[in-house]
Amino acid sequence: MASDPKVFVFDEIAKHKTSKDCWLIINGKVYDVTAFMEDHPGGDEVLLAATGKDATTDFEDVGHSDGARETMAKYYIGEVDANTVPQKRSYTPPQQAHYNPDKTPEFVIKILQFVVPLLILGLAFAVRHYTKE
Repeated sequence: MASDPKVFVFDEIAKHKTSKDCWLIINGKVYDVTAFMEDHPGGDEVLLAATGKDATTDFEDVGHSDGARETMAKYYIGEVDANTVPQKRSYTPPQQAHYNPDKTPEFVIKILQFVVPLLILGLAFAVRHYTKE
């Protein structure tokens, strides 16, 4: 009968984030991939970028082969306590004031480009009308 797997807290796993000591969390399982760093086809940078977080999405997005999934078993060291893994926060955009195109500087310039020539034209007619007499 197999013994229960060791359970790690997230903070403990997150400390292992160097090329000489690298642990990953994938699908709730913890893997010590230090010995695999040089052999990883994507390079050690890819593995290091996945440390300190739940790397399940990173792992699945790449589309690893069945052989890669079987190789993972060699590096399995335990489980992660799911209650200690930080929850992913959904992106909430910052609150912005409602956009009103009538209050932009460009709108004011367009109005002035229309009004100023009309004022000049009106002034020219007024000057001509009063100077005729």
